[in-house]
Amino acid sequence: MFWGSMVAIVSPMQSDGALDYRALAQLVEFHIESGTRAIVAVGTTGESATLDFDEHTEFVRRTVELVAKRVPVIAGTGSNSTSEAVYMSGRARDAGADACLLVTPYYNKPTQEGLYRHYKEIAERVAIPHILYNVPGRTACDLLPETVERLAGVPNIVGIKEASTLGRIEDLVRRCGDRLAIFSGDDGMAAAAMLAGAKGVISVTANVAPRAMRELSDAALAGDRARLAEIDGRLVGLHKALFLESNPIPVKWAVNQLGLIPPGIRLPLTPLSKSFQPAVRAAMQQAGVI
Repeated sequence: MFWGSMVAIVSPMQSDGALDYRALAQLVEFHIESGTRAIVAVGTTGESATLDFDEHTEFVRRTVELVAKRVPVIAGTGSNSTSEAVYMSGRARDAGADACLLVTPYYNKPTQEGLYRHYKEIAERVAIPHILYNVPGRTACDLLPETVERLAGVPNIVGIKEASTLGRIEDLVRRCGDRLAIFSGDDGMAAAAMLAGAKGVISVTANVAPRAMRELSDAALAGDRARLAEIDGRLVGLHKALFLESNPIPVKWAVNQLGLIPPGIRLPLTPLSKSFQPAVRAAMQQAGVI
């Protein structure tokens, strides 16, 4: 159900920070037409940290409505509070999401046993497919492979988005790739990850170059190394440029440059610094999107 290039979609906002659902409709069609395999709503790239509960649920509901079952919709519902993650996952399920993406609890630094119990509790309380999400560079929390292996025995935990290292992805594929779908959470290593057995990528770059990321994923999953090298060569600069400042600052600027969304972003994030704009534009040109 979940495979290939899946976009961690930006949340379109007006200059005053208000969510723009007209722009969201345009974005959804852009991704459907480009062959994106799933849409992840209100994840890190969707500024989940600054949307309140009602906005979060409404954004998921609107995305589900606009997608109209053409591809799966995955809702970001993770939290550093287990009860909050249960609550948001339940609301996402009721809004029609096909799965939930659950980032590791940030800031409070739980033990591995705490992480196991956290995810097991959410999965048992909310009947929907759950995808774990490990991104220690942002959360100061690392979900270790042995804990993921334990969680692979929970029936509705179906995958993990891993955004640390290629070696970690290879380890997860060996340990539990027959029970969980492993997804790259880093565009720069997505090609190598899929060659190593990952089933796809949950992508930031796909916001800007969705067709190319779909083609990259298709080539990687087919083992077409020549085609893969050609596509990844065009995208490598974009993978890097979209992290010149904290995600989603550069990617929102880039999608705005494509004319798909207004320039809005919410504090404490700020618009892309002028000093970085030429580098992002050059990477977009190299990728062939402008």
